[in-house]
Parts: sequence; C-alpha cells; structure tokens
Amino acid sequence: MLAEVEINVYLCGHIIVFMIEKHIVLEDIDPVMFYGIGNQYLQMLRALFPKLRIVARDNVMRILGDEEQMAAFQEAAEKIRQHIVRFNALREEDILDIVKGHRTQDDVPDGVVVYSMSGRAIKARSENQQRLIDAFHENDMVFAVGPAGTGKTYLSIALAVKALKEKTAKKIILSRPAVEAGEKLGFLPGDMKDKIDPYLQPLYDALEDMLPQVKLKDMMEKHMIQIAPLAFMRGRTLSDAVVILDEAQNTTPQQIRMFLTRMGWNTKMIITGDMTQIDLPRSQKSGLVEALGILRGIEGIGVVELNRKDIVRHKLVTRIVNAYELFDKTRDNIMEQDKDNNKDESINKD
Repeated sequence: MLAEVEINVYLCGHIIVFMIEKHIVLEDIDPVMFYGIGNQYLQMLRALFPKLRIVARDNVMRILGDEEQMAAFQEAAEKIRQHIVRFNALREEDILDIVKGHRTQDDVPDGVVVYSMSGRAIKARSENQQRLIDAFHENDMVFAVGPAGTGKTYLSIALAVKALKEKTAKKIILSRPAVEAGEKLGFLPGDMKDKIDPYLQPLYDALEDMLPQVKLKDMMEKHMIQIAPLAFMRGRTLSDAVVILDEAQNTTPQQIRMFLTRMGWNTKMIITGDMTQIDLPRSQKSGLVEALGILRGIEGIGVVELNRKDIVRHKLVTRIVNAYELFDKTRDNIMEQDKDNNKDESINKD
C-alpha cells in the first residue's frame, strides 16, 4: 500500500492553517472489496475515525484531519488490505477486530495455502495432497501424478498464487500441451488466442477462484501471470517464477525435455499428469512416462503419486475411476490370453 503526503494551506480569517492530507493507494486488491457493497465498509471506517475526512475514488483514498488518527487509520488500512490479500474476504467484524487491535495477521489456521474468492480455505484434503505441498517447499521441481479429480492442478495453482502474494516469486507461468495443435486447431474460429484458450480454460477457472477478476486481469496485462501452450515455451529462460506444466502425459519426450530445460534462477516447477488419460497416438510414447523413468531419484526433484483415495470431486468420480481401472485390467488380461493362445496355435502348427 502506497501513501503520499500533501500539505494544504488554508486561510481562516487572518490565520493561515496548514493541514496534512494523505493519499493511500490500495494495491494488490479489488478496491470494491475494501470499500464494501454500497461503500458500507468505507462508511464504517468513517464512523470509527470521526476526526478524519475520508474520500475514496477508484483505488485511492484521500485522508484529511487529525494527524494522530491519520496514522492509526493508515495502519488499520494496511492490515485490512493484508487481510483481503490473504483471505479474499472481508466482514464488518474483521474490520472491528483489526481497528481495535484484536486481530493479527498470524491468525491463520495451520495448513491453509490460500483462500478462495468465497473465503473458503484451500488446503490439503488428503495425505498425498499434503505430500505435494511439502514436496513443493522441499524441492525446486515436483512431479504430481494421479487420476482425475485428485486436485493436482488446483493445489499447484494455489501454491503458485501463494508464492506470488508473498512475493517469493515475481510471476506465475502456466502451460499445457495443445494435443490437437495441427489441422483441427486451424479450423477453430478467431485468432491464435481464441484457438488456444479452450485448452487453457481449466487454468483460468482455478485462477478466477483464487484472485479477484480485476486483479487477475491486471496481473495478466502486466505479465505477472502468463498462460500459454507448451509450444510457446521454446527459447525462453523462466526465472523468478512458479511454472506449472499441466496435462504433461500428453507431451512428447522432446517437448517435456524442452520444457524442463527452460528452468532459470529462483524458479520452481510443478509438472502434473494423469497416466490413464494419454491422448497421444498409440505409436507415440508419453514424455511424462519417459521423464519419470529418467529423473526419479535425482536430488532436488520430488515425485508425488496421488491415487483414487485422493479424489476430492463428486463421489461418482471415484466410482468412475474404479470402474475404468477394472475395465483396463480385464482388457489387458484378455489381450494377454489372446497372445498366449496365438503362440500355442503357432507352436502346434509347426
């Protein structure tokens, strides 16, 4: 939060009066959340600081009045801003607690990564999800592999948003392979952004759940948050960032090798994927499968394997995953038996 001081000179009769005016700029938050619907929180602050004249426009507040109350208001405003950044929510009781000194920024439950726009705590909901959080803090590169619905992408983006809010990273870079980046992509309407956005929508959805739309738009315009298909990563060095490659099971060995070697200084990478949803041609080996075989056990690289017990979506998702796993096993057994039968027939013919 920025604060500027302006000294105003007023003539009251034959007396010259000097009054200090402060301009407070609200950064990193949507000012509507600070002021409240219909300026209800702003009116509340005016009542709590009666010796001040508070005028707000956009993200700038002009404060005029008692110097002691002005200092107290500036301190309270900063704590309220920090509360909004951390919790993505604000209530009247929060303002009262902060102004009266009953609330500190340490009052955050253990295990919470960030808060959603609805004020819901985003944290690990299973042992393996906690392992993903721990692996992120302990390693510079993490592979998170597991079936649909285990929270790999969502939790990874939450960790990236937290790093951006705490300024341990300067930007977030999110990427996905556009599997159908050949002829089919060309038939989609619009420019290149319009063509690739459908592939990246799950990443937008997660970000919109954790950041105010106004702030998200501003961060994307300033390139603090970048979302691009994997092909756009070639030739770049990614420094001071949290970089997430989603749906990595659909990368080729050449693509994932190119991506992993983009890593620069002060950067953390999270690579997520689901081995049961490989959309590559059958003749094409998954880059994620190859990378895990090559890189597992290297110092600084963590591997977290999630399973159906970690699924946090609708209970039917777990049942669907279980049913498909049973189907895959049955199909593999039948194919294996067919191979054995064909071998026996070949031997008998000879």
